Amino acid sequence: MILASIAGPTLTGGGALQLHTPDGFLSPAVALVMWAVTAVIVAIAVRQTNKSLDERAVPLMGVMAAFIFAGQMVNFPVAPGTSGHLLGGVLAAVLLGPWAGTLVMTAVVTVQALLFQDGGLVVLGANIFIMGIVGTLGAYAAYRLLAKVLGGEARGRIPAAAVAAWLAVMGGALSIGLMLLASDATTLETMGFILGVHALIGIGEAAITVAALIFIQATRPDLFSLRDAFDPMRVRVAQGA
Repeated sequence: MILASIAGPTLTGGGALQLHTPDGFLSPAVALVMWAVTAVIVAIAVRQTNKSLDERAVPLMGVMAAFIFAGQMVNFPVAPGTSGHLLGGVLAAVLLGPWAGTLVMTAVVTVQALLFQDGGLVVLGANIFIMGIVGTLGAYAAYRLLAKVLGGEARGRIPAAAVAAWLAVMGGALSIGLMLLASDATTLETMGFILGVHALIGIGEAAITVAALIFIQATRPDLFSLRDAFDPMRVRVAQGA
């Protein structure tokens, strides 16, 4: 789950903070830098995924994108002046691998911006970076490390995914906070508030991610082995790689 909005004096001059950041919140320089960084990483994701993408991967990627898209469209209040919704990056990465998961999240964030104006187009690179890179690639790295520490993926999948999902939310919150600071759109005093709210919302993200993985583990455990078949990174956490 990720923060949809924080009302009140979060930004200099008031207004609301959105993790699907609208145009006008980030400076042109910051938005341009984030476009450049995101374009490079997404291009790498495309190349890495294409190396071993097969026909089994495409339907699962489509289903995952549709699930996350639908989940992100449902917002609900978390605390006074705040609302949250599913992020889904860890879920996508655990099932599809980090690079394919990044492409799924990129597609979801882009479609939301183009069709529903959920996030601006000028800052689309920043939004993809927050949710598709930090919330997916970065969080998957944490998942991999935690699963290894816990004795392998078979044993540590659920707790590792829970912590990684929480970290995905916190990483996204920290990323947008730093971008706003670089754009002179907020102050250091508000960063503690932003991170504090997201720490609570991250619990919901972890709960949804765990519930989905437990359901898949009980009904379609073969999907986890399918990930290794088309994950170009060949990340085999269960073997301690």
